[in-house]
Amino acid sequence: MTEIVIYVLTVIAAFAGAPRWLRIAQREHYIPGSVSRFAIRWWMSGFLNRVLGIMLTLALAAAWAGFWQGALAVGVISLLAPAGLSYKGHSSKLTWTRRLRTLAVTTAFLMLLAAVLGTLAGTPPGLAATVAAGVPVVVDLGLFATTPLERRLAASFVRKAAQRLAEVSPRVVAITGSYGKTSTKFYAAHLLREKYVTLASPASFNNLSGLSRAINERLIPGTEVFVAEMGTYGSGEIRAMCNWLRPEIAVITAIGPVHLERMGSIDNIARAKSEILENARVAVINIDSPHLAELAMSFESRGGRVIRCSGLDPAADVHVVSDGDELRISVDRELLSAMTLPNVFPTNLACAIGVALAMDITPADIPARLAALPATEHRQKVLRAANDVIVVDDTYNSNPEGSAHALAALASLAPRARRVVVTPGMVELGREQFAANEEFARRAATVATDVLIVGRTNRRALLRGATAGAARVQVCADRSEAVAWVRRQLVAGDAVLYENDLPDHYP
Repeated sequence: MTEIVIYVLTVIAAFAGAPRWLRIAQREHYIPGSVSRFAIRWWMSGFLNRVLGIMLTLALAAAWAGFWQGALAVGVISLLAPAGLSYKGHSSKLTWTRRLRTLAVTTAFLMLLAAVLGTLAGTPPGLAATVAAGVPVVVDLGLFATTPLERRLAASFVRKAAQRLAEVSPRVVAITGSYGKTSTKFYAAHLLREKYVTLASPASFNNLSGLSRAINERLIPGTEVFVAEMGTYGSGEIRAMCNWLRPEIAVITAIGPVHLERMGSIDNIARAKSEILENARVAVINIDSPHLAELAMSFESRGGRVIRCSGLDPAADVHVVSDGDELRISVDRELLSAMTLPNVFPTNLACAIGVALAMDITPADIPARLAALPATEHRQKVLRAANDVIVVDDTYNSNPEGSAHALAALASLAPRARRVVVTPGMVELGREQFAANEEFARRAATVATDVLIVGRTNRRALLRGATAGAARVQVCADRSEAVAWVRRQLVAGDAVLYENDLPDHYP
């Protein structure tokens, strides 16, 4: 009887622990394999979790050896650990959407099936313990199982969006890049609205489902231009979007190590981004990246029109160079304007101007629109707190180039006051992640008076870099602790840069 009770409790523990891993699946865009990858990241984060991981492994071995006590220990550890992984979530709460409910039911079915088969096979302790310990793997199996269904459901929304596109018939501008695509999208849409009725895809609606939803919900008759941001985690995704969106103008803002963890190499990233050019008539390309300079030449050799944009090459079709907040903008080597535009990344603006030129907006009409260029939310946006502390909100940035630009902004805003950098570091940079975070922290420690390192994901790399400089270094368990520190310590005239913000499904 005791053995049956322990068996039931172990299975219940597996079900009870599942919501934490379902939340990770949701936050990672339901990509199969992502939950197991995060489970490894959590079990390896910090001394306590590594010890708990060893205990879990030993208890699992005991369960397979026939000890019911081992199965019970697995259930208990699986419920309590990894330490720090929240059930409810704070920055990224679990939302019971239709897709998540489908995944939850599938995961529950797989766990129940394993429990029943284990009973029939006569291995209840080991199999029940394996199910409890292996919930992340089971959730990933659920993701693999439900992917065909989700693709079929997504296809129906895409067909509806394609029909709406055909009815309204806007000209389509598609924008991708490792970084800079959201800012470029909003800049381009702002410039185009002077002449055209323009709709831009909202926020970061940059995948197949997001773009089809934007069109189905927001594209109305009379819209002349649709500006679509396109993101990707691998080859074929942008091609699938372009097959029905059919962009006339395609923009690539930058190639860098963002999503390198998923995509393996910079060459793979460049190939995936280049899919946006396959059906385009005009390519607007930031040629400061060697990969993109080659893509520009290749596209031109196939008979396409290329508008080359640069922050470095004065011979580019659009050249934007910054001196602090002052930008000098040239088109076809002729100075168009010199104006003060704070917190604008030169090549993003250059690409937006390239889009305007491709859409037959005359260069002379552009400067007047630039004076009211919109700020992009959470990307180097400068605010003032109630106590007159300067706040640089760069929480949506996670790339080396942008972070360097943010540090320069911080230095210029408060050159003689206290300057604080709050950061969990950058993620999804693959094998370059440690070095990139170490270098960023080293730069931060020369610009800032204080560096606050948040969380454990990049703590070791950030500590190595920050402690090499003159800044005081503080380690915070989470962002709320860092914010509380800032509010206690800073006074009017001081400045703080919030550089990136990882949701709490990261350790």
